[in-house]
Amino acid sequence: MAVSKETKAKLVKEFGKSDKDCGSTEVQIAILTHEINDLTEHLKVHKHDYHSNRGLLMKVGKRRKLLAYLKENDVVSYRNVISKLNLRK
Repeated sequence: MAVSKETKAKLVKEFGKSDKDCGSTEVQIAILTHEINDLTEHLKVHKHDYHSNRGLLMKVGKRRKLLAYLKENDVVSYRNVISKLNLRK
């Protein structure tokens, strides 16, 4: 379920402002989206894994808050992140 170092480094490189920028909103949204996709695939197989389901809902809520923050402060970046990650908004 955890994101590997290589995948996280790739996401930081793609969405971050520099190679070491792991805390920006865009990078956090990208990492959360990757984790959400992994958990969704896991829950398709293991329907009764309620603990992972709760974790998924928490990650979705956190991503939603980060997207709202990004939309308020930087609309251009928000639109770029939405289009790159294929999110509905």
